[in-house]
Amino acid sequence: MSRSYKFHNSEGLYFVSFAVVGWLDIFTRNEYKDLLLESLEFCQKNKGMEIHAWCIMTNHVHLIFRSVDNQKPELLLGDFKRFTSRSIIKAIQENPKESRKEFLLDYFKKEATKSSNTTHFQFWRHDNKPIELWSNEVIQQKIDYIHNNPVEEGIVFRPEDYKYSSAPNYAGEKGLLDGVCVFKYFKL
Repeated sequence: MSRSYKFHNSEGLYFVSFAVVGWLDIFTRNEYKDLLLESLEFCQKNKGMEIHAWCIMTNHVHLIFRSVDNQKPELLLGDFKRFTSRSIIKAIQENPKESRKEFLLDYFKKEATKSSNTTHFQFWRHDNKPIELWSNEVIQQKIDYIHNNPVEEGIVFRPEDYKYSSAPNYAGEKGLLDGVCVFKYFKL
């Protein structure tokens, strides 16, 4: 198993971040972010992915999730990344408005030649840096980090104003992804 998929507790709650190869800004187009959302929703409904927080940035994704249907979390995340890689590359190939098409596809092809387990294109970096969340304080710290990412990048002033994250759900509003398990942390 790859060094980048170390999930030691199959029932644990994990924080993961994964990026596009070369940290390329792919998710500046909503149609590509929407493909990720559809895949997250599919994983929720059909693969046992319990999502607690998420955020899609221009070149990376943050996710807090748990596998609830006896699926190993590394396999669940691997399936998600493989599927989204193929669907996003196909969308880039078929998008007549994509001005960077040739550059992006050439870059993904070049990156695939560097990897023994990728044949045509490599979209995602192989590292996920999974961190098992072991306490309420750490869970809240990672949720805050995820939701403040668009604020830190200057995209929005308030986390809940960024629609491609679970921050609206945590602010009591309807987010783009249904079924987010909102974590409630109460300091004593």
